[in-house]
Amino acid sequence: MRPLGVLQCLVLHCPAPRRLAAFYQELLGGEVNRPDRRWAVNADWSTLHLPDGRVLCFQRQPGHRRPVWGDSQRPQLAHLDIDVADLSAAHERVLELGATLLDSALGRGWQVYADPAGHPFCLLGH
Repeated sequence: MRPLGVLQCLVLHCPAPRRLAAFYQELLGGEVNRPDRRWAVNADWSTLHLPDGRVLCFQRQPGHRRPVWGDSQRPQLAHLDIDVADLSAAHERVLELGATLLDSALGRGWQVYADPAGHPFCLLGH
């Protein structure tokens, strides 16, 4: 079956797009706000072009409310899973970058964090 479309990017809503793009750049690498004909970057929109060609985008949302892990009244609607070579070292680094630990269990091989805008993501050791 021929697909209807191709995923262009994943957009995360947040209060400070450039700051959140910089957070994910430290976590995943890539280039923040690289010129791209598809988007105009400004105070309300930032991009992160990842080394593998994927793109994360960050859009300012006035009145943004952080998701609350495990709360059905303010649920997360999506989350990112990120493979890391050393879970303990990655844990320390994301905390330095401004992440918050939401659910810890190193023995299971993954942990849940929130980025500075409250979006959950998991670090998975391998």
